[in-house]
Amino acid sequence: MSGRGAVEPWLVALDIDGTLLHFDQTLSPAVRDAVRDVAEAGHHVVLASGRSLVAMTPVATQLGITSGYMVCSNGAVTVRADRQAPGGWVVEDMVTFDPEPALRRLARQMPGARFAVEDVGVGFRLTELFPDGELDGEHRVVDLEDLWDEEVTRVVVRAPETPTVEFHTSVADLGLSDVTYAVGWSSWMDIAPLGVTKAAGLEKVRASLGVPSSRTMAIGDGYNDVEMLRWAARGVAMGNAEEAVAAEADERTLAVEQDGAALTLRTLLG
Repeated sequence: MSGRGAVEPWLVALDIDGTLLHFDQTLSPAVRDAVRDVAEAGHHVVLASGRSLVAMTPVATQLGITSGYMVCSNGAVTVRADRQAPGGWVVEDMVTFDPEPALRRLARQMPGARFAVEDVGVGFRLTELFPDGELDGEHRVVDLEDLWDEEVTRVVVRAPETPTVEFHTSVADLGLSDVTYAVGWSSWMDIAPLGVTKAAGLEKVRASLGVPSSRTMAIGDGYNDVEMLRWAARGVAMGNAEEAVAAEADERTLAVEQDGAALTLRTLLG
């Protein structure tokens, strides 16, 4: 999306779920219009999500984002808009790791869990199908050993039958010190290469765009947004964020149901 050219543009990093999209996956006109207005004013709007590339592109389309960058898979994949490329985006940076050690430990500790690895731009290979609507793209069910036949950007762990508290305890007992991981609201965990976060991906984008660190904003609500909120000069937690997340932000806006992201975005428009 090309803008009118703000004199001093900001890099505006936006989480998607629970920040832009309501929990029923709807996008309010107020948020959509605020995102478009900020981009048209010349600021760099960068979606930064735990979602895969195939799950982020429809949101970018809804928002009218057709230029710039997106940070996908919690920072493991950074893409740039290119109208000539299949799907409209090309991979600029991708960080991978060997998932075998983590998957072996996870399978021993959580024998009832479902595991998946991301095939960037395509979908997922999984040991068992996830609940409907949780993963986008093509899904191919394989044996556990087939998940580590090559390096990957991300491992997803899902245990829908396990209570959230029990799941979090199991994760804490794993001692996963050789990877980066984020636990979701439910019995869900994303595992990425060590040091890979949304913040790490966004810092590469910031350097490419030449935006000063002092002109970075991030809005998010989840535990996988904590590093991003710390990274930004202006880190904004959603009103629906848990207190531990909000404590890492510089300020707090209204909840997603009250279009808090739109309220904050409009502060950039003077």
